[in-house]
Amino acid sequence: MLAQSHTALVTTPHPDATRAGLAILRDGGNAIEAALAAVATLCVVYPHMTGLGGDACWLLARDGGEPLGILGIGQAAAARPPDVGLAMRGPAAAFTTAGAVDSWRLAHQLSRESWAGTLDWPAILQPAIACAEEGYTVTQSQAFWYKIHRAALDPQPGFKDTFERPDGRSESGCRQTQGALAATLTQIAENGPRSFYEGPLATRLAAGLRAAGSVVTRADLEATRAAYVTPLAVPYRDGEAFNLPPPTQGVTALQILHLLNRFEIPRARGDDTRFYVLLIEAIKAALADRNRFVADPTFIPVPVHTMLGGAPPACAGETAAPDAEHAALPGDTVWIGVRDPAGGSVSLIQSLFLDFGSGVVAGDTGVLWHNRGAAFSLIAGHPNAWAPGKRPLHTLSPALYRKNGRVRAIYGSQGGDGQPQTLAHILTRLVDFGLDPFTALARPRIHVGPTFLDSRKGIKIESNVGIAAIHDLQQFGYPIEIVSALNPGTGQAGAITVNAGGSLLLGAHDPRSEGLCLGL
Repeated sequence: MLAQSHTALVTTPHPDATRAGLAILRDGGNAIEAALAAVATLCVVYPHMTGLGGDACWLLARDGGEPLGILGIGQAAAARPPDVGLAMRGPAAAFTTAGAVDSWRLAHQLSRESWAGTLDWPAILQPAIACAEEGYTVTQSQAFWYKIHRAALDPQPGFKDTFERPDGRSESGCRQTQGALAATLTQIAENGPRSFYEGPLATRLAAGLRAAGSVVTRADLEATRAAYVTPLAVPYRDGEAFNLPPPTQGVTALQILHLLNRFEIPRARGDDTRFYVLLIEAIKAALADRNRFVADPTFIPVPVHTMLGGAPPACAGETAAPDAEHAALPGDTVWIGVRDPAGGSVSLIQSLFLDFGSGVVAGDTGVLWHNRGAAFSLIAGHPNAWAPGKRPLHTLSPALYRKNGRVRAIYGSQGGDGQPQTLAHILTRLVDFGLDPFTALARPRIHVGPTFLDSRKGIKIESNVGIAAIHDLQQFGYPIEIVSALNPGTGQAGAITVNAGGSLLLGAHDPRSEGLCLGL
């Protein structure tokens, strides 16, 4: 469904979170405050995709000002965990700290100092606390992923007690409460986000993780700091595309656009074979570079300038290069977009990495811990190899597009490897094809490599791409695998656009998802 407003829009993967953000705007809050309320609510009502025990990345801008990024990425614990990078669930996978809550602190600080924000933490977190205390309805998505991974998740410390009702039911439509998480959110509301890392709550979190078998300590939590960063940017058509620097794959999303920008994509031709060949080759090149170079830049330099100035992809009509192997990264997450009446825009992604993360709930806090450390490379000497205090290669990459100093689009998606691919689909459809956000999101997608729903390495193509294009791509030698139309594995995204004068906002959330976009 396409939403429009002349004032403000909020889009998230869950209607309750969208309504929480919209209520903040209705009460005079700004885009940052609305995004904070929405993401905190998602930590309760969409617990398989995000939570307090995960990471978050922000891209923020006001018309006339320069975009600013926030990296809320936790670091590896000081102690080496067993089987680094091998364990995907359980305490051995819970060995990086969680940066999301500290990113909330920096976002709120920016709101107060530069965006005329007035709301305090109790007001911002009240919707999330109410959902956790009073209960929420389990979504189809939560029930689906719990059913798929139940055998791996139920044995993890605290998981079954938190996410399975006393009567054993956990299917969609059931009401679920999270009393322990409500208490933790209340403590953060009363004492501020740093209480997650310092003080009694932090002590309980560390004790719960230690009792479960994690190597994360109280000192590791205290050392966790989010940071303001300058976003990366590349020209795209007559505007600029923005994303975040390493250790995120924001550079990968921009590299795809940089390569596509060398070629004309005629609007009249639509999603033809040439468009898909260009897209596939740009994605392959960018993912290959990501896996060679992207890592924590405080440990090793990342050649960002070189990556954003590389050779163009193969042109349509040439023999396609063999499918480049790349390390597949999963990623279940949420994207939140907010545009406020004052021209403030927020593009925010927060994640537990895998659905339900490590599966470990930290003691009596109700906080589900992520497994982001599984993104470290297993190759000795690789730039992304584990080291104490190091941040792993990170899939979170919120996006923003600007023309003439004014934000024209904010957009983002979940999906690990699929994030930069879906971002390229969205921006080309918005800019090159001139589509509205809902139509752009609903158009067919391709996905290079495995998705979180399909482990096969071929190129997934949604069935509504068209028989002629599918046949042509097979003739080029691509290993094509046809998936259903509107397949959730090709990304669950959202977008908000702003017209040139700033007077009309259009927005939507992906028809592949349960999300909702609403406006004032």
